Amino acid sequence: MLLRLGRVLAVAVLPVVGGCASGGSGSGSWHGALQCAPYARQVTGMNLRGAAASWWAQASGQYPRTHAPRAGAVLVLRATGRLPDGHVAVVRSVRGPREVVVEQANWVPGRIGRADPVIDVSTRNDWSRVQVWWSPIHGMGKSVYPAYGFILPLR
Repeated sequence: MLLRLGRVLAVAVLPVVGGCASGGSGSGSWHGALQCAPYARQVTGMNLRGAAASWWAQASGQYPRTHAPRAGAVLVLRATGRLPDGHVAVVRSVRGPREVVVEQANWVPGRIGRADPVIDVSTRNDWSRVQVWWSPIHGMGKSVYPAYGFILPLR
């Protein structure tokens, strides 16, 4: 019983989600050099820089933007108190109109997630609010994050 209680308490005090920095210097802002924006740039070849949340505005006129998921697109989460730089993740597959599987760096600090589900929980089914898989608990995280949508690569 004490072991189970310890596990519950460990999950209850999980740190804030890793988030993303611009990654330009390689020093990163959370647990080292691995950051979501440089990782997504490497995977997709998109020429976007800076904080992950800034990618949406930067993409205007340079890359197509949409609210419908597609494999290869970059999902852009807005900056919040928990994600001060926002977050980006690359869509690997679309499971349905409200679920995708992403590859992402530093959602769990210092790690690459290669098959993390993300679900659309917005009332309009427009991917403006999402929940993201949290591997330390082997389930969907309880937090809801605001999202801009998806940036499509040119290839």
